[in-house]
Amino acid sequence: MLLLLSLFLFPSGICKSLAARPSVVNIGSILRLNSTTGGVAAVAIRAALEDINSDMTVLNGTTLKVDMRDTNCDDGFLGMVEALQFMETDVIAIIGPQCSTIAHIISYVANELQVPLMSFASDATLSSIQFPFFVRTMPSDLYEMAAVAAVVDYYQWKIVTAIYIDDDYGRSGIAALDDELTARRCKISYKVGFPSNAKRSELLNLLVTVSNMESRVIVLHTGADPGLRLLSLANGLNMMGNGYVWIATDWLSSYLDANSSVPAETINGMQGVLTVRPHSPNSKMKSNLMSNDLRLSAYGFYVYDSVWTVARALDAFFDDGGRISFTNDSRLHDETGGSLHLEAMSIFDMGKRLLGKIRQVNFTGASGQVQFNAQGELIHPAYDIISIIGNGVRTIGFWSNYTRLLSTVLPEDLYSKPPNTSLANQHLYDVIWPGETAQKPRGWVFPSNAKELIIGVPNRFSFKAFVTLDNATGKMTGYCIDVFTQALALLPYPVTYRFQAFGNGTANPHYDQLVQKVVDNEFDAAIGDIAITMSRTQTLDFTQPFIESGLVILAPVKKHITNSWAFLQPFTLGMWCVTGLSFLVVGVVIWVLEHRINDEFRGSPRQQLITIVWFSFSTLFFAHRENTMSTLGRGVLIIWLFVVLIIQSSYTASLTSILTVQQLETAIRGIDDLKNSDYPIGFQVGSFAEEYMVKELNISRSRLKALGSPEEYADNLKLGPKKGGVMAIVDERPYVELFLSTYCKIAVAGSDFTSRGWGFAFPRDSPLQVDLSTAILTLSENGELQRIHDKWLKTSDCSADNTEFVDSNQLRLESFMGLFLICGVACVLALLIYFGIMLRRYLKHEPPESISVEPGSSKSKRSLKRFISFVDDKEPPKQKRSLYLSGTSLPTTPSSNVDIERPLRPIRNVGVINIES
Repeated sequence: MLLLLSLFLFPSGICKSLAARPSVVNIGSILRLNSTTGGVAAVAIRAALEDINSDMTVLNGTTLKVDMRDTNCDDGFLGMVEALQFMETDVIAIIGPQCSTIAHIISYVANELQVPLMSFASDATLSSIQFPFFVRTMPSDLYEMAAVAAVVDYYQWKIVTAIYIDDDYGRSGIAALDDELTARRCKISYKVGFPSNAKRSELLNLLVTVSNMESRVIVLHTGADPGLRLLSLANGLNMMGNGYVWIATDWLSSYLDANSSVPAETINGMQGVLTVRPHSPNSKMKSNLMSNDLRLSAYGFYVYDSVWTVARALDAFFDDGGRISFTNDSRLHDETGGSLHLEAMSIFDMGKRLLGKIRQVNFTGASGQVQFNAQGELIHPAYDIISIIGNGVRTIGFWSNYTRLLSTVLPEDLYSKPPNTSLANQHLYDVIWPGETAQKPRGWVFPSNAKELIIGVPNRFSFKAFVTLDNATGKMTGYCIDVFTQALALLPYPVTYRFQAFGNGTANPHYDQLVQKVVDNEFDAAIGDIAITMSRTQTLDFTQPFIESGLVILAPVKKHITNSWAFLQPFTLGMWCVTGLSFLVVGVVIWVLEHRINDEFRGSPRQQLITIVWFSFSTLFFAHRENTMSTLGRGVLIIWLFVVLIIQSSYTASLTSILTVQQLETAIRGIDDLKNSDYPIGFQVGSFAEEYMVKELNISRSRLKALGSPEEYADNLKLGPKKGGVMAIVDERPYVELFLSTYCKIAVAGSDFTSRGWGFAFPRDSPLQVDLSTAILTLSENGELQRIHDKWLKTSDCSADNTEFVDSNQLRLESFMGLFLICGVACVLALLIYFGIMLRRYLKHEPPESISVEPGSSKSKRSLKRFISFVDDKEPPKQKRSLYLSGTSLPTTPSSNVDIERPLRPIRNVGVINIES
């Protein structure tokens, strides 16, 4: 009855729903059942079908069936034929295939037939952009190789060797690894592929070749069968011992997860190997699958979720009115394919609608969150980093695409927080490496059959203490050579090399050209007195600097000879004059401010003049005896005494320096003097100083003069700029110190204006550069570096005297102008205030009619004289007078006659006003 009512009320909707939900829906699956991944996938598909068909809430009674076909991945042609034959059946979706070669072919067919292809092939070259109906249901190799590269970078290994299966899967994976390593300034130094059917002898030869390479970090990207064979053979060749690092891709974790019992011989041969595994969070669904004795690897969980993805998409597809129908492709009717019945292939009419439902799926499965991004990839791909130890495995950390970093925190715990991409947050647990050691392997050795390194060395014409070539024997010697050979002696492996001179020996070579030959791989390294500059570090790696070297200025100097008048030398003439005048001015100001109220500043004109001079200059020693009584006078005196203190201290320090330190005089005091002048400047041929002065200091190249030897240095400085020489020379400090050990009338002007060093140049990411840097630090700590320096570069007494000149410039007025200005302003303000007060008092003292307002009149002159006289007069002492308002005055008695002992009688009813006069 209810059904009839529904048909009557909603006839079209009910018919549509009934027609859209068939009793059985067929999907296909293409697997290689005899492989580890294929066997696990088959188990996962059966488990998913059982769970889906037993859950009536998923497809509402529709039964989902999977038609599994076994394909041959080893024989690409036969596998493609088998896959094409399978496409003749009418299926609405396909699970698989796992092989990259077959996945590429089936992706083309799936596009034409509009059948969604739910593939767990990790080949990164398969993309939904090229194949719209290709749906990847597990992370691609791009993420797996990013995790492997992160491990390599975390342990600071710079080069790796890659061994891979030579097919689409292997080649695309290694290409992705190469890109990820390059982004981290690492690289694959050697890569070698092999066919899946390679013989034992071929694999042995491959491993022997790898063992002769410098890299000891080996990435193994193969399938389970060839990978296990290689590890077994490597163990027999002692390549699983101390110093080696093996990183296997997810094939190894899949093998271990899918096999309940691994032979002891197999597990013992892979101790310390690292591998990665697609991460799947712990969940109830995952636990239920594992509790049913299903040996599912991470692949199995993704395949299980793939079947559920199709089921949920079909449910939404049917709810949206989707119908399952196929149409023959007219283009295939006239084509014949022998055993291939191409005309039997049909187009799924509503394949695009089902594909859209698949991409909209969002649920939590056994592998975690199943949701696709705009590129058709699963969101939040992550990997477990696993170490094989004993009879099992140990998870040492995780890699997540969410942060693209290594961490010991579960990836799902990070998704609720903002991504922290700081490299400082990377961390992994400790690892027991091959050879049963906890010490991190260095990751490379100098290969025993390596070619001889060609080391470029500058063939210098001057300053040969650093590098010199014996033309008779061809032997290189010098400070830089000794540092290099001593550092090599500390390396734990032999290095075969030979020096090759760069330059003809008649002039210093250009060092930029020398290091460029390292960039161009003409030299394997370059050693010598090579400055580490910013432009060079952009293309090369340098060792730790073995000597500090900044640019300094060489200038001719003369000794400053002291004489009996040396005490006048600290100040210039202007400074002496202003200082003396200031003493007198301050004395006059104090006299004006104190003259009217202070008896010590009064007397005859001669006495007052002597007082002014005495008081002024006695303040130099803070020995003035006169007291200041006025507030203005005390303020001026305090400021002046502060000025005197500064002047006195500066004079004492300068005079001490003149009498105790050797003084040298030069017209150049620093780089600013050179920049602001128009004089020519010398530099050493081949030095970076030329480009530095032109590009960094903006000095015209026309002012620069190239000099090739210490003799040219001395001659040009002696001639000076007016006779064709130079005003100064800019060069690096080690050369300058060696030069000054012979030439004593020249010195360093100012201080270093760059901070650099010398190092040995190597190509980018050279492991030898890292080990040599450590060796140079060891030489520095044990004192050997200083002994080498003293052997070749020990300076004489002349150099010790003239290394730097002491600027003998006298103390100038400009240095104290601020102090004098403050004191002068204080004096002027004090005088203005004082005369303002005096004028006010004078106006109150004189009657208005006595003050003339006509300038130039005789009354005006008399008024000015009276004002001057008023100011000059001594201010009367303050006294108290009593006025009795009763009209009766008491007799006044001189203070000398007052009887202090006689008591006074009280006076009543008398008002008293005290007036101070």
